[in-house]
Amino acid sequence: MVPHLTTALNGPLLDLERRFLSAMPTIEHWFRSQWQENAVPFYASVDLRNSGFKLAPVDTNLFPGGFNNLNPDFLPLCVHAMQGAVEKICPEARGVLLIPENHTRNLFYLQNVEQIVTILKQAGMRVRVGSLLPEITAVTEIALPNGGTVRLEPLVRRGNRLGLEDFDPCVVLLNNDLSGGVPEILKNLEQAIFPPLSAGWYTRRKSQHFAAYDRVANEFAQLLDIDPWL
Repeated sequence: MVPHLTTALNGPLLDLERRFLSAMPTIEHWFRSQWQENAVPFYASVDLRNSGFKLAPVDTNLFPGGFNNLNPDFLPLCVHAMQGAVEKICPEARGVLLIPENHTRNLFYLQNVEQIVTILKQAGMRVRVGSLLPEITAVTEIALPNGGTVRLEPLVRRGNRLGLEDFDPCVVLLNNDLSGGVPEILKNLEQAIFPPLSAGWYTRRKSQHFAAYDRVANEFAQLLDIDPWL
């Protein structure tokens, strides 16, 4: 299944676009080889800036918060991708604990959480949302602008396992960028945590991101014989 843009192309393709389209088999082979050699993030989003003659990624988010902005027509693709991602990291996974940001007042962000829950459920997972907020001491339902709801529950740690009062998940899925560091309740868990705690913003730097991007961009440009500045 391949996504199709709902907005038609206007005008002739630029030379750079033509190069990409004509080199599609080469590009796909390059991607497959990279995925074999490098660990792929569980999920991610990329902020792009397009000046018309240059397209550049300016930020990569390993804890993406825009699932509510996805085209609804792409939901089957998202479900299929989620199934593959979960099976790769934990083939027996059936229960997923989702830990969001501490943004209970940001209802648009919580719509993102609701959409992640929907995708996980349609992928065949049992999913519950556990909050790091100390004021969440009981089940709390929050109404959303789109008519949906998000159900937040207090986290419960038993030994080296994290869950809820009546829920012991196989996998802990973070949608929290850990910009303030790693909470004690998340340390030394025996369950799989994705993305890993080391991916939090407390250890990452934009300079590291752009240095890595420069290496990838130069290799890709050499593959297609184009200027990496583009």
